[in-house]
Amino acid sequence: MKIKPSKLGVRRNINIVNWLGLYSLYIKEVRRFTNVFLQTVSAPMVTTILFVIVFSVAIDRGAGKEGVPYLTFLIPGLLMMSVLQNSYANSSSAFMTAKVTGNIVDLLMAPLGPFEIFLAHNLAGITRGVFVFLASYLLLSVIGIATLPNSLFWVLIFLILGGFALSSIGIIAGIWAQKFDQLAIISNFVVQPLAFLSGTFYSIDKLPEYLKFLAYCNPFFYVVDGFRFGFLGVSDVKPYISLSILLVCNLILGYFTWYILKIGYRLKT
Repeated sequence: MKIKPSKLGVRRNINIVNWLGLYSLYIKEVRRFTNVFLQTVSAPMVTTILFVIVFSVAIDRGAGKEGVPYLTFLIPGLLMMSVLQNSYANSSSAFMTAKVTGNIVDLLMAPLGPFEIFLAHNLAGITRGVFVFLASYLLLSVIGIATLPNSLFWVLIFLILGGFALSSIGIIAGIWAQKFDQLAIISNFVVQPLAFLSGTFYSIDKLPEYLKFLAYCNPFFYVVDGFRFGFLGVSDVKPYISLSILLVCNLILGYFTWYILKIGYRLKT
């Protein structure tokens, strides 16, 4: 006797957002990094402090903006660099670990579409970045070297958009990489150099003209520069320009990430 499809359960239209599934996956990803709090939040916080100590002593104070103490100039850049690195690490490690352990099958079999998988991992990456930012900022405030934001709106907008961009890159890297060595290549030769050459430690006004062009081509620069404007009210380019460029980059990254999830690149083979 033939069993009608309705007897097997209700088929879900994957184009409709499964909010419960999305929320559940998001909570799972947040709990995954909070279960190793010392590694995912405390370690970056200590790293930020070490950077502050080293660069406040070792680098010429004239490397920042005119009229702004170098340590004050440095802190927003370090905070944002830590956010970017941790947002990337969270989403890239999620997919890499799932592929290596074979748990990726559970994710693919769940009643979740590519948009829900993409959004849940992205929100988890942003959440980890925000946690790291808050922990580091509070510690710097306690020891008396962090300033209050000049504009909380700009701080939050660049914090979220920066985390979104690096979480998307992390998903792409985690899907592309077939072993942890390949994942380290992207981190060491793409993410780290772009982060360090983003104007975190210096104002690009101090660079020679031929190097300024390269700095303007670095999308990380606009994240750091806009975030610094939110804290200090000074920047190398207008925040609206940085915001526009970042929005375009995020749209491209977001679409590409969703697309490779949709076609199942290196996930379904």
